[in-house]
Order: sequence, then C-alpha cells, then structure tokens
Amino acid sequence: MKAVCWHGANDVRVDTVPDPKIINPRDAIVKITSTAICGSDLHIYDGYIPTMQKGDILGHEFMGEVVELGSAVKNVNLGDRVVVPFTISCGSCFFCNRDLWSLCDNSNPNAWLVEKQMGHSPAGLFGYSHLFGGYAGGQAEYARVPFADVGLFKIPDGLTDEQVLFLTDVFPTGYMAAENCNIKPGDIVAVWGCGPVGQFAIRSAYMLGAERVIAFDRVPERLQMAKEYGKAEVLNYEEVNIGEALKEMTGGRGPDACIDAVGMEAHGTDFMAFYDQVKQAVRLETDRPTALRQVIVSAAKGGHVSIAGVYGGFLDKIPMGAAMNKGLTFKMGQTHVHKYLKPLLEHIQNGDIDPTFIITHTLPLEQAPHGYEIFKHKKDNCIKVVLKP
Repeated sequence: MKAVCWHGANDVRVDTVPDPKIINPRDAIVKITSTAICGSDLHIYDGYIPTMQKGDILGHEFMGEVVELGSAVKNVNLGDRVVVPFTISCGSCFFCNRDLWSLCDNSNPNAWLVEKQMGHSPAGLFGYSHLFGGYAGGQAEYARVPFADVGLFKIPDGLTDEQVLFLTDVFPTGYMAAENCNIKPGDIVAVWGCGPVGQFAIRSAYMLGAERVIAFDRVPERLQMAKEYGKAEVLNYEEVNIGEALKEMTGGRGPDACIDAVGMEAHGTDFMAFYDQVKQAVRLETDRPTALRQVIVSAAKGGHVSIAGVYGGFLDKIPMGAAMNKGLTFKMGQTHVHKYLKPLLEHIQNGDIDPTFIITHTLPLEQAPHGYEIFKHKKDNCIKVVLKP
C-alpha cells in the first residue's frame, strides 16, 4: 500500500509499504477514505518529537471502511463506515472507566520510555512516535486499529466524510478545550491561535454559553475565518499588545478563561519569543511557551487556563508566580475523544455546526509532501488539508 512516511525533519515521502495485518483478536483493518494533516503532525515534521524512526507512517486523523475484523470485534461489521479516535484506548482500565480515555493504562507498549520523563505513560497514539507506542498512522491506504471493539465509531448514513472526519481529533480537542474553561453565562473567553483547533475552540465556547470570544493570530485568513465562521472578535498579535488589548476589551478584568491552542512552536514578537527560538534551536529548551506565558498573565484573577496545544517536554520562564497568586485553575491534556464522539455527532446532525468550514485544501495522498509544506508555511491560504488515498 501507499503511505506517508517520515524520513527526517522536513522530509516526508509517500512510500510503498506492506499492508497491515490482524495481529490481535481485538484488531480491525480499515480501508482509509479520508485522512488529514494535523497541526501536531508539524511538530513531528519539524523534528521536535523524539523516538521517530525513518519509515514511520504518519497521521492520526483518519476514517474509512472496515475491511477485516479480529474475532473479538463485535461492535461493527465489514463494510461499516467508521471514524477512528487518535487516542488508542482499551476501554476497561481504571482511566478508561472514568472517561479519561487519553490516559489509558494498557495501550502504550512503550510505556517505560515515557515513564522516564513523565512518571507515568498516557495512552498510545496513532502515528506519533515510538514514545507513544510506535503505532502506524492513518495517512495511508489502510490502517490496523488495535482495540477496535472500543475505538471504532460507526457513522450513520447521510453524512459525508468531510462532515465527520474531524471527530477523530480537532473537533473534540477544541470542544474539550472550551469545556475545560468551566464556562458560565456571560463569560469572556480568549483563544490563542486560530488554526483548526482554535477554530473549533471558538465555536465550542459559544456552544457552551460564552458571551464573547476574543481570538488572536497573525495569519489574515485564519483571523478572517475566526471572525466570519466563529463570530469571534479578532486581533493580530503582531499589531497590538495582547495584554493591554485584553484589559481594554474586558474593562480591566481580563478574560474569564484563556485557551492556549498553539503549543510548543508558538511565535511572538517580544524578546522572550526570540529567546525561546534560540534555545529551542540549540536544544536547550524543548518547547516555545510564548502563548502560554501570555495566557497566564492575561487571565482574570480566579480564571481558568485551558491548554489544548501540544507540549512535549520542558518549558522555561513560566510565570508561575502570576498563576499562583491570581488563583488560576489549569486544565489540559490529550483529548478524551471517545467521550465526545456521540454528543458531537449529534451537534453535527442537528445542524449546530458544520465542521467542513475549516477545510481549505483536498489533495490526493501522493501530494502529502506538498500538503505538509503549504500547511507549515501558511502558503496558498492553507488552514486544513484533507488527503484522499
């Protein structure tokens, strides 16, 4: 089969690789009909995620048709259309039983690697390094899905791939980011980053009852999308001082909740942003926490900080004094996708949201290297790339 494979930083190729096979009774093989490039894939593309090996298959946002089933998989049938959560979960451990699906105790066979750095291992992830299990990803013609009796989610007739594809990751991620804000009627929510996750966080904040959403980015087409489709008040952080602007827009109080939808490769215009870039380039710092610093300082006293952007290691110069003395509440984590599949599907079916609004490019799988380049460098007004095997 054809698959998008990692060969080093800024080097992905479409290779011919062996077809996946059933290796466990709880496995399924899915023929992929749609897959996508995620912002967190760029962290791999840029070389910031350790334990990647040449030839690893990328991609964790994918869906398709069930073409083979292990003997223990009874929840779906051959030919069913399914979406596949990017987090791999067993469905029966302590954490899965508490709807903390991305913290599954049983799905990362390389847990010992993560425990050295983090103390405990989160769930395995599709296409996201050997640190998180070494699972082949879904930017391919076929994929093996472990724990398929838990992970595969059947899609009802009448919905296109594009309407439901983002249930695999970015829609639930944006929704959980907003849910983590403990939004109450009248709240003001600020969102850093208007990429796909930020766009869904904006829409979700309104769905959960926010009165106002203020969003920041520097890319004009992203700001326009947030304004047009998300009804957010938008600001270009290269043109304004974020902290001062937020005080003015909130009567001096600050936002009730702040969402970091950027993560480890944040950009900025101040000295600290330059400091982060230099330290990350020479591997003295793993992440660039520019957005996170702004989020902490900008949030209202007693406010909520929600982190949806991916962080991979160690951060520098975090204003913990501000966080502690302002009494901020932090919530973060990889998304518990399984928890949100049914309710978010209902929102789509009810017409509350049409997730296709974020798609700007649809390309054949063979053009994945081009898709990565335009997505990374914000070329051709690219916001979200869908690949068709």
